[in-house]
Formats: sequence, structure tokens, C-alpha cells
Amino acid sequence: MAELWFYHLERTELEKALPPLLEKCLQRGWRALVRGGEPERLDALDEALWTWRDDSFLPHAREDGSAARQPVVLTGEPGNPNGAQALFLVDGAEGEDVAAFARTCVLFDGRDEGALNLARSRWKSAKEAGHEVSYWRESATGKWEKQA
Repeated sequence: MAELWFYHLERTELEKALPPLLEKCLQRGWRALVRGGEPERLDALDEALWTWRDDSFLPHAREDGSAARQPVVLTGEPGNPNGAQALFLVDGAEGEDVAAFARTCVLFDGRDEGALNLARSRWKSAKEAGHEVSYWRESATGKWEKQA
């Protein structure tokens, strides 16, 4: 069964929380696929990944003809164009294919009631399906702490 890690954003915006998580995937030798919704939101994430830190380079691309060569791909479509081991679901994106990845990370904004309810529903469904799930919450200092 796949691992599903739920990241409850409470203080940090997605554009600031996502890059360090992607960087950890790359350090592990994994490829990552970020699946989102609206193209405009993916554009904003694309920009954030280029500029998130002055002393860091996070190689990535939007899904296009070069996706297979990219360590990180941003897309709104199903599939796995870069052979990623880690799937990041943002903005309520669908993840019906989580079993195809070693780990799926569901990032949700805890300040948004709809996002919170969707995350709760996904948690319940993942547990019922027998997936290994864990819940991560931001501490007051912005660090991730495993809660369950």
C-alpha cells in the first residue's frame, strides 16, 4: 500500500511550504509530481519554485514535451509523465492513482473549511483502503511535526 502524508497548512502559504518538501524529495533521489487545479495557480507555483530562495536551485518544469527529463513536474493532468515516486496533491487535485506512487503528500489549507473537509474525507478513505497515513501539522515556528 502507498503512504499518504497529510500536511495541514495553518501559517505558511503553499508557495512557501512546497519548495522545501520538494527539495527533500530530490535529496532522497526521488522525482516529484505536483498535481494542482487551475493553470493560473500552477503558474504561481512555478514562479515560486524559481524564486523561493536566493541560494537554491530547484529544477522543475510544467508538463510539456520535456517532462520525462524533469525531476519535478507541475501539472493539472492525471498520469506520471516524469516517473515520479512522490505525488503532491495541492488545491484539492484528484489523486485516484496514489497506489502508483511510493508516497503521496496532500497539502491543504487549514484556514479553508472546504479544503479541511476534503482532507478529512481523503484521510478516512485512505485509512479504509488500508494505506499507511500520517498527519503533519505546522508548529508555531513553522516546522512540520508529525501528529498521527
